[in-house]
Amino acid sequence: MAGPSSTQDQNPPPTTAQPSRLVVLVVVVVVGLIGLVLASDLPGPIRQVTSGAGLVAGGVALAGACRGRYVRSSGRQRPAWLLFGCAALAAAAGNLAVTVGYLADWTELRAVGRLLLIGGLALAAFGLMSHPAAWRRSTDLVRVLLDGVILAGSVLLVLSLTIAPQFADKPVVTGLALLAPPILDILLITFAWLLFLRSTPRDRSALALATVAFTLFAVSDLTAAVRRSFGTFAYGSIGDLGWISGFAVLTLAVMSSRADPGAVEQSPRNSPVAGTLLMFAIVMLAGALTLNAVARATVSLTVVLLLGLVLVAIIARQVLLLIDNDRLREGLEARVIQRTAELADATQRIGLLINSVEDGVYGVDGQGRLSFLNPAGARLLGVQPDTLLDRPAHQAFHSHPLSDCYLRTIVATGLAITSVEDSYRTADGRLVWVEVTASPMVEGTGVRGVVVVFRDVTRRREVDRMKTEFVSLVSHELKTPLTAIRGSLGLLAGGALGELAAPATRMVEIALESSERLTRLINEILDMERIESGALPMEIAVHDAGDLLRAAHDQVQVLAGEAEVQVRLIPVPGKVLVDADRVVQTLINLVGNAIKFSPPGSTVTLEVVSTSGDDDELLFRVIDGGRGIPAGRLEAIFERFEQVDSSDARQKGGTGLGLAICRSIVERLDGRIWAENNDPGPGATFSFTLPAVMPSQSQGELVDNDSAEISAPTSPTTPAG
Repeated sequence: MAGPSSTQDQNPPPTTAQPSRLVVLVVVVVVGLIGLVLASDLPGPIRQVTSGAGLVAGGVALAGACRGRYVRSSGRQRPAWLLFGCAALAAAAGNLAVTVGYLADWTELRAVGRLLLIGGLALAAFGLMSHPAAWRRSTDLVRVLLDGVILAGSVLLVLSLTIAPQFADKPVVTGLALLAPPILDILLITFAWLLFLRSTPRDRSALALATVAFTLFAVSDLTAAVRRSFGTFAYGSIGDLGWISGFAVLTLAVMSSRADPGAVEQSPRNSPVAGTLLMFAIVMLAGALTLNAVARATVSLTVVLLLGLVLVAIIARQVLLLIDNDRLREGLEARVIQRTAELADATQRIGLLINSVEDGVYGVDGQGRLSFLNPAGARLLGVQPDTLLDRPAHQAFHSHPLSDCYLRTIVATGLAITSVEDSYRTADGRLVWVEVTASPMVEGTGVRGVVVVFRDVTRRREVDRMKTEFVSLVSHELKTPLTAIRGSLGLLAGGALGELAAPATRMVEIALESSERLTRLINEILDMERIESGALPMEIAVHDAGDLLRAAHDQVQVLAGEAEVQVRLIPVPGKVLVDADRVVQTLINLVGNAIKFSPPGSTVTLEVVSTSGDDDELLFRVIDGGRGIPAGRLEAIFERFEQVDSSDARQKGGTGLGLAICRSIVERLDGRIWAENNDPGPGATFSFTLPAVMPSQSQGELVDNDSAEISAPTSPTTPAG
């Protein structure tokens, strides 16, 4: 008899007091000893006292176990435990009365005891019926009651018409008194079994024991009823062991149940077909036997009443099922209508949202076929949205090769791309430059498709081109007068026009420094524009990595000496396919930054190492001992005019273009560049990779940039079309 389950999630963690092996062993030994006494040839009164003592002790032990669960429980489960405990006490009192009645040959006292036992079974049934969350709806409970009545009545009809025809000869009241305990037992078995099916795995062991216990009660009660109908029942025989064993098993079930169980996990409904077929098979058997008895004119009033009870229960059950199914159908139809309206409303809102976006939006399925295209995207492509549906998007308007299509890459990898430039082909054959952001549509563990957002950036590209041309033009136009200014200031500072006064000399020096800084800025801007536009020629050849390090090392010695910083060189054997001047320029920029931000007396390390597991590239590193870089700025410092601190331009000098130029050069040479803080220790490390040359490749051969294309590495997020 399992305790009820609380539906409150905030209750304390469930506690389970499993009976120890010693307790189980003691129970088995005691029941076994009682069985030996009942099966022996001892005098009848001794066996009756033994049977009565076992039954009374079983009821008291069961009541004690229920009291323990009642004390530890709270909320809706306490009434159920109270009913179980009262049922156990009623059973103990009834068995005591029956035992005394047999010992004193007191028929009335035995009748009172049987009434108490019937009451105990009824209380146990109410206890199971009050199980919180056990029944999904009230109609479930009513149907279970009717099923129990039908099953119990049919079983008793079969018994009364086959092996125990004496039931039919008994008066109605006497027959019902004999049949009441088995009927209640079958109801209890039905309740316990359904609870077992709907319970959590932690509760099932206790409910299985309860089902076994009620089955023992049912078998014993049916056997006793049959033997009473034959007049051969003897109290204190081995048949009483079924009741005693039932009390023992039920006590163990209560002890193994959870004192404060959590909410019952409603398992999926099991198919009722098998149970219904079994029940109606028994009903049909009972009906056939009844018809046979009617044909032989041997039907008694008790049989007629049982048959009528079964038929009424069957009719009531079917009517209840019809009403319940009709209510469920109406509720289901209402929910379907509501969910359909909600889905239509959500679909309309999503469609309105997508159609209101000024950017083009389209989606493709796992095979790359277009599933939707919003009006803005259709206008940009110059088509009607419906004309492209179910067509492969790549063939419809993509301009890059199919092998480089990012849609295939996203479906295969599930990785999104952001702010990637591509060109789309319009309906009239024009190519429109667009900025693309694409994300996978993931369902479960697979990618169902891709959603792409794109916008026309043709005008922005034109503005960028005009801006680049303007900056280049202005820079070139500034260089000529700036050269004259620097020359004039140099002559003044050198005393070509006579010695200047001290204040005038200082002003000339300041002007000369500012002009030199402006010259560096213009040169860096021009370098940046030429590199990014591809106009800067590069002479690609095989060079020794150590020679490149030594060239950069020699050119920064003056700067290092002024800053009192030592530059340490750690080369390794290896050759790279690069433009030597541009690599040295990159190294000088990185080492110069490291020197500026390193304290006096520290060391800047310039080294090249082989990357682990990759023989196709060499890793160059510049390691300083300065203040480091904030984690949020490790990527931003490679952008134009970006510096770690806005005051660095005033205190340390520099234009904020050096690292941007380094990145452009490295990426142009098919490499990667990044920064990271030293851990452990102060300072930062700037690293970049360059293509290595295998020993079998030719050495020292120049490659003209005009004839050999050097492009940035194609990343998963960059279309090559």
